[in-house]
Amino acid sequence: MTVGGRGSALEVLSVALHLGLTSFGGPIAHIGYFRREYVERRRWLDEAQFADFVALCQSLPGPASSELGICIGTRRAGMRGGLAAWLGFTVPSAAALIVLGLYASASDLSSAGWVHGLKLAAVAVVAQAVLGMARTLTPDWTRRALAVAALVVALLVVSPLTQLAVIAGGALLGLLLIRQTAAPTTPDETSPVSRRLGVAALALFFALLVVLPLGAQLASSPALNFVGGIYSSGALVFGGGHVVLPLLHATTVDPGFVSQDQFLAGYGAAQAVPGPLFTFAAFLGTVSKVSPAGIAGGTMALAAIFLPAFLLIWGTLPFWHDLRRSVSFRRALSGTNAAVVGLLGAALYTPVWTSAVGSWIDAAIAAAAFGLLVAARVPPIAVVVLCAIAGVIVGTSWR
Repeated sequence: MTVGGRGSALEVLSVALHLGLTSFGGPIAHIGYFRREYVERRRWLDEAQFADFVALCQSLPGPASSELGICIGTRRAGMRGGLAAWLGFTVPSAAALIVLGLYASASDLSSAGWVHGLKLAAVAVVAQAVLGMARTLTPDWTRRALAVAALVVALLVVSPLTQLAVIAGGALLGLLLIRQTAAPTTPDETSPVSRRLGVAALALFFALLVVLPLGAQLASSPALNFVGGIYSSGALVFGGGHVVLPLLHATTVDPGFVSQDQFLAGYGAAQAVPGPLFTFAAFLGTVSKVSPAGIAGGTMALAAIFLPAFLLIWGTLPFWHDLRRSVSFRRALSGTNAAVVGLLGAALYTPVWTSAVGSWIDAAIAAAAFGLLVAARVPPIAVVVLCAIAGVIVGTSWR
């Protein structure tokens, strides 16, 4: 099977739906699942193209893994493919959280044994992704040193802006230090998104950041205030995943739209479902005191938090391949890719390892799962199920 090619939106939807039903572990783990499915299994793109898209999505605010899916889906089947990729990856967890919101109880799933097992599976998936990307993206000592430096900085300086600073630093050092300037081995591609539409998408992205809060203030509208806060949370957070929680808390709990107990219960449930953590917004919209709530409120909140991702990806893609042809940009991109490896390595330690591994038996389960993925090449979904079962056993026997 050759790398690349075009496909249908239905094909993209089918693959993305499988990922949406099986991808546990948060945005960093999702990169591992995506790499396994899109690069290794289906060969829709090669390692270099995948790494470029990872670097692009990590450099943009918003849900990085969802943006990566939209990016790959758009490349495969145009803008309808991008929408299909998002629907397949997002709808399973969003639907589950809306249902949980409708019948919410105060129970906290975060302490459940099977949830703990899913976290251990994420350790193995992320470790596999770091290993595979390091082999490809850090072929020389210069880029290995950049990756190590990025890892150290990410661990020592804990801030939502650290990731952006590390990527920018990797680009600068790559421009100055990396001398390999070979042109991309893949042929030039015509962007599925036109430049005019890309400019319009970026303009709308920034306009909504201003118009929604201003409109809410002028109209004294709680609903518009709620939607505007959700949109801003999706538009301004770098790194995605758990980093969005403080913004969502300030947007929903502080104004009294959602209770603290509801927020914590929904967060616990969000850990137990596959797909992007940003679907937590669907739960918040469902239980919100702002009208409309219920299914309509959950759907509205879901659209608000993911809309920035579409606008940013579709606004950037028309200019992406032109940038990649520049010698200076390729040097910078090589440095960025090495920095991404370092960031993934840092994320493997915290929050993935630190939040999952608390004992030697946890470490043993994670190591066994890693061995199954790398050595035995067991499908990730099977490893996830085995880890969930192991988590239940550990929870009843060792804790």
